[in-house]
Amino acid sequence: MDLFIYAAPVAAFMALIFAYLKTLKVNAQDAGTDDMKAIAALIREGAMAFLAREYKVLGYFVVLVAGLLAVANMGDREGHSPVIALAFVVGALASGLAGYFGMRVATSANVRTTAAARTSLEKALDVAFSGGTVMGMSVVGLALLGLSGLYLLFTQVIFPGADGMATSINVLTGFSMGASSIALFARVGGGIYTKAADVGADLVGKVESGLPEDDPRNPAVIADNVGDNVGDVAGMGADLFESYVGAIIGAMVLGYGATAVQQGNLGPIILPLAIAAGGIVCSILGTFVVRVKEGGNPQLALDAGSFGAAGVMAGVTFLLAKMLWPEAGTQLGTQHVTWINVGIATVIGLATGVAVGLITSYYCSMGKTPVNSIAEQSKTGYATNIIAGLGLGMQSTAMPILCIAAGVVGAAYFAGLYGVAIAALGMLSTTGIQLAVDAYGPIADNAGGIAEMSHQKKEVRERTDKLDAVGNTTAAIGKGFAIGSAAMTALALFAAFSQQANITGIDLSKPLVMAGVFVGGMLPFLFSSMAMSAVGEAAMEMIEEVRRQFREIEGLLEGTAKPDTARCVDISTKAAIKRMVLPGALAVVTPVVVGFTMGAEALGGLLAGVTVTGVCLALFMSNAGGAWDNAKKSFEGGGYTMKDGSVHPKGSEAHNAAVVGDTVGDPFKDTAGPSLNILVKLMSVVALVIAPLIALAK
Repeated sequence: MDLFIYAAPVAAFMALIFAYLKTLKVNAQDAGTDDMKAIAALIREGAMAFLAREYKVLGYFVVLVAGLLAVANMGDREGHSPVIALAFVVGALASGLAGYFGMRVATSANVRTTAAARTSLEKALDVAFSGGTVMGMSVVGLALLGLSGLYLLFTQVIFPGADGMATSINVLTGFSMGASSIALFARVGGGIYTKAADVGADLVGKVESGLPEDDPRNPAVIADNVGDNVGDVAGMGADLFESYVGAIIGAMVLGYGATAVQQGNLGPIILPLAIAAGGIVCSILGTFVVRVKEGGNPQLALDAGSFGAAGVMAGVTFLLAKMLWPEAGTQLGTQHVTWINVGIATVIGLATGVAVGLITSYYCSMGKTPVNSIAEQSKTGYATNIIAGLGLGMQSTAMPILCIAAGVVGAAYFAGLYGVAIAALGMLSTTGIQLAVDAYGPIADNAGGIAEMSHQKKEVRERTDKLDAVGNTTAAIGKGFAIGSAAMTALALFAAFSQQANITGIDLSKPLVMAGVFVGGMLPFLFSSMAMSAVGEAAMEMIEEVRRQFREIEGLLEGTAKPDTARCVDISTKAAIKRMVLPGALAVVTPVVVGFTMGAEALGGLLAGVTVTGVCLALFMSNAGGAWDNAKKSFEGGGYTMKDGSVHPKGSEAHNAAVVGDTVGDPFKDTAGPSLNILVKLMSVVALVIAPLIALAK
């Protein structure tokens, strides 16, 4: 048992070493021509400059909250310690470092993917996926190293012995809060940045001026490519970082309530760390399966890696449960739970994650019925395209929600609330390769942009487009996976909050509880309105700037003059930094105010309301946006053939309607939708952190 405590930091170091080796591999590849290097340098400088300015603002936030946590937990009270501020800071730093490492390698891999595409599709996929792997392994490595390192520090040094275990578990929740706080700002800020640039580039460049995708004459193109990195690499990484951490901590908190733990068997607490360690090993093995030959389908290669890792992890889970769980089982709440029960609950989480991802892929993939229905309705104009996308997004919530509900009921049947938490961890156990597949997408997208802007041969762009098309599907699957994991993680954290706050049930007939439910149900809509408005306002400024440059820079549209790309990058950066603060503050402050003014049960009602509407709204927005995006792309090859046989090429009225639909969907799928995942989890984490204080105030 003692040896398994050290399995987590060892696996974490394995992940970081693997990420380092992949970084060396990417950086050793050819970066192409001088034009390619110059364009890539602009993208890299813009991305790193944004990250530096964002982290500077977040630094003030981290210092402020850490101070408040330390003061609130002062005094000689059981389970409380100002050391929670240390855990908060470490969580924030680990999340920030993961985003930094991933961003640096992604902005190095993009141009090398373009250069590799001049040789073969196989080589290009290898470079792009290697870049994504750095992000995936950095996230799981830093998350597990920080979490397991703090666990060892607290249990072995600061609060040793059985008497200090409760305090150790309590202060460890600060790590999750630090990760969640950074994640929300990274997701919201990155989403505002990328969509302001994307909307400006599309509406003025493509619709008004008739320029192709990633045309170097478009002033907003560089900002758009920068946005792919800050939104879909750093943002998604931060999102899954905090889901991963939240699931582990939720299971550890609930595991502390097992009778076996009170008798000295720490298996229920250590098992989540061991499962995370096993997931890292399976993810590393899965990366070696991702291979494709020239003319092959990259999607099959990526699926083989991610699904293969999940399949192996299912077997590893049972092995770990058998080795760590008390042989005779243990009482958890009202249930007697055996190692087989725990293994089944974990695999239920794995299966739920795969199911939600596949359903999301169906609704968002090119060539499938849902996307085709939007393309068909683009023939009659902008309004019917938007109506079709909204309807599809609403419909797409049904099956994933039913899968999540079935997963929750099934996991709880076998292992109670601990089963729900361990199912969430099962879903996230192979985050290393899941995130690698997802981060591959924006790298491939950037590679296509660099190919277009540097005027590469036709076959180079064809190869990068093939990778990018797969990247759109992996992004859709990744968003579905992130939302599903957010729902399960939020439920795990909610259960942990109930235990810490000494709540045995929530009575909806109580006015304060029902008020909490209503307020919680409203918050995702208010939060989304802030994010959408921020994109709209920033996009207006971007549109005016692009129009100004086309109007005032003589020879720009003819290609004899260069655009002022730095100005567009600056507009997106300032807009994102300025407008990310209010939505982030809303998520942190609301549970604190409700908890201390209305009580623990009302706060439980708030969490229930925000979880239900947040998950449904996130699915609706992400799937509608993804479907709108691929409906637009359906026109951009050889044109789209309608059911009546008419062909509508790129530049047609139907294509223009699809572009407008896509610009509506952009802030849906890349700003508000993904940010809701973090809103739901962050509010649950904040509630968990303050739960002991609320219980004390009763």
